[in-house]
Amino acid sequence: MSVPGTPLPYVVTFGETMALMRADRPGPLAHASSLSLSIGGSESNVAIGLHRLGIPAAWCGRVGDDSLGVLVEREIRAEGVDARVTVDPAAPTGLMIKESRTSSVQRVTYYRNGSAGSRLTPQDIDENLIAGAGLLHLSGITAALSPGCQDTLRHAVAVARTAGTLVSFDFNYRGNLWDRDTAGEFYRDILVQADIVFAGDDEAAIAVGAGSSPADLADKIAAYGPRQVVIKLGGEGAVALIDGERFHQAAVPIHALDTVGAGDAFVAGYLAELVLGRRPGERLETAGRTGAFACLVPGDWEGFPRRHELGILDAQESVIR
Repeated sequence: MSVPGTPLPYVVTFGETMALMRADRPGPLAHASSLSLSIGGSESNVAIGLHRLGIPAAWCGRVGDDSLGVLVEREIRAEGVDARVTVDPAAPTGLMIKESRTSSVQRVTYYRNGSAGSRLTPQDIDENLIAGAGLLHLSGITAALSPGCQDTLRHAVAVARTAGTLVSFDFNYRGNLWDRDTAGEFYRDILVQADIVFAGDDEAAIAVGAGSSPADLADKIAAYGPRQVVIKLGGEGAVALIDGERFHQAAVPIHALDTVGAGDAFVAGYLAELVLGRRPGERLETAGRTGAFACLVPGDWEGFPRRHELGILDAQESVIR
C-alpha cells in the first residue's frame, strides 16, 4: 500500500462523533459538582489514532448547528485529521455522558436519537476522497443509527470496491441501537465486500453463529471473503487469521483506568502498520500497544500514543529524562 519515496496513502472514515461529558471523579452523577467536556466517536477515534501514528486520515461527519458541533469539528481538526463536516441546522449534535459509578465500573448514556450524525447521507461523503484513499474504514455503529446511515455505508463500500480501495470493517455492536438479528444480517452483507474485519468474540457470533474458539470464529468470518480477520479479546489479547496464517497477540499488562476507546485504538494501530506495509505480527503488536495506551487515561482517545511513545510501556524507569 505504500511505496518508498512517495507520500503515504491516506485512510478515510466516517460516522457520528458526539460531545462527551464525564464526571471528574467516581460517584453518582447526580452528586457531581463538575463535568469535563470532550468528544467521542468510534470512527473519529480511529482517525485520530492513525494520525498520531503518522498516517494521514480523513473523517467525514454531520453535526448540528450548535456549540457542540463546533467543538466536535474543532477537536478533530486540532488532532491533524482532515475533517469533512456537514452542518445540519435541523438536528442537534449528539451527546454522551460517562458516569464512573465506582473506580472500576462506568455507565455510558447516549442522547443521539434524531441527532445530526444519524442523518448522514451519501451526499455527505466525497466519492473522490474514497476513490483516492488507500483504505476506507467503517464501523457497525454507523449502520445502526438509521436506514439513511445504512444506505450511506453501503454506498461508500460500493465506491471503494469500484475504485480498488481496501475496505476495513469493525462490527462495533451496540445493543441499544439495534437487535442482534438485524445486526447479524447487515454484518453478513458487508463481510462479502470487506478486506479487513475486526470483531469481539461475542460480536463475531452475531454474524456467524457460536464458535468453538476465537480462532474458529475467525475461520467462519474469513469464509465470507475477508483476507484479514482479527478477533479482539480485550484483556486476553487478540487472535487473527491473516492471508491464511494464524496469529495470537497477547495483551499488554496494564492497570486499566478507562477501557472505552481501547478497541478503536487497537484498530488504529493495526491499520497504521498495514498502511506502512508492515508484517502481520508487527501490525498486531502495535495494535496491542495502542489499545493498552487508550486504557491508561480517562477519555475515549486522549491517551492514544504517538509513534515515538510506543516503547514507553517497556520503560524500566518511572521518570524519562
